[in-house]
Amino acid sequence: MGHRMTITVDEGLVDEVRKAFRARTRSEAIRAALAEVLRRRKLDRALAHRGKIGLGLDRGGLKKMRS
Repeated sequence: MGHRMTITVDEGLVDEVRKAFRARTRSEAIRAALAEVLRRRKLDRALAHRGKIGLGLDRGGLKKMRS
């Protein structure tokens, strides 16, 4: 686990996040929301590279690798 800290957060927003993630506690809701933000950020970064990284493979090469 992490360090305890005191922060001021909009209670309505935390309750909305808690319901959206079906979290039992506010702490669980905040952890889930932070993890989701990071997951989406990583996905956005990966998608930004889509089609820009040449692997040197075509369909024939992929079929050959699978067999």
